[in-house]
Parts: sequence; C-alpha cells; structure tokens
Amino acid sequence: MKVLIIILITAAAYMLGNVSTATILARAKGIDIKKAGSGNAGTTNATRVLGKKAGALTLTADICKGIAAVLIGRVLGGEGLAMICALAVFLGHVWPVLFGFKGGKGVATAFGAFVALSPPMGFTALAIVVIGVLVSRMMSGGSLAGSVTFPLVAWVFKPDFLLIGTVIAVIVFIKHWGNIVRMVHGEEPRISIEKLRSSK
Repeated sequence: MKVLIIILITAAAYMLGNVSTATILARAKGIDIKKAGSGNAGTTNATRVLGKKAGALTLTADICKGIAAVLIGRVLGGEGLAMICALAVFLGHVWPVLFGFKGGKGVATAFGAFVALSPPMGFTALAIVVIGVLVSRMMSGGSLAGSVTFPLVAWVFKPDFLLIGTVIAVIVFIKHWGNIVRMVHGEEPRISIEKLRSSK
C-alpha cells in the first residue's frame, strides 16, 4: 500500500477520534465541559455535569469510534494498519486538534479499539477495569488497573499489538496523574455499588 494512502487513512482515524461527544453535548447546553466538573471530556464527567443519558451517549459514541477506526484500517489496509488506526483514534480523542488538543482520557475509545482488534483482549481488559472499580470504589481506580495490566493482556492475546498497546496504556496512566495525586491525599471521589446499579 502506498505511504500516502496509509497516512490519509491514519489521519482519518485521528480526525474520527476528534469527535468529542461530551464536548458537543455540553456546548449544546451552553456549557464548556472542560471548565465544569473535573474538566475532562469523558463519560464520567459528562454524567456528572450533563446527566446519565448524556453520559451513556458519550460512552457509546466513544467506544464506537474506536471500533470504527480499527475496522476501517483493517478493511482498507489489513491488520497492521488497523493497529495504527487504533493508536490514531485514541490520540485524536485525547488530543483533538478540533478542540484545542483538550480531550478526554481515552479509556472508552481505547476499549472500542481493543475489542475490534481482539475481542478476548478487549473484554479481558474490561473485566480488569470493572474489578478495579469494584475493589477501589473509584472509576479512576479501574482505569489505572486496566492501564497497568494491559501490556500483559496484549502480550497474551495479541503480541503484535504489544508495543502500540503499551504506548496507549502509558498515556492513559499519565492522563490519570491528577487522579493518582487525589488518591494519595484521600480526595478522589468514591462510588457505591448502589450508585453503579442505579446508573445502568
């Protein structure tokens, strides 16, 4: 495949990642999501600021764009390009040029990409995140558990994705640095099992 075509498809995946549902929904209500709640353009903050429906829509859209980017890459260029597109859509979500390079933390988009690349890999990562949330009673605790263990998950289920997957995992970890600091100081918001059930 010609290099130019690869670049164009990768760029398209990155721009797909730029579609920030949380930001768009918030702007429709006259709210700057980056200045409300935690300031993160992701599912948790969308739920906190805009409500459960907006949070569910944000989660669904973020997952779907990760899946779509991988499928596009696979159809147009094979598995190698699919993995590159997984990274591109993730980076587009985290650092969207359309929104001043201020996006979300990329967990949902990464999950969508992981599932599209390898369902066992994606759902194993999700299981770890869920366990992390239940144990820590913090959404960020689940995300951090998932990021720390993902290199091992990738190595087991899709070794050729190990390098790119590790890069994504490291970025997710770094994007949660503020959460880590709050955890150390006992200031990170906790959730209850009842709250998790009521949010379904």
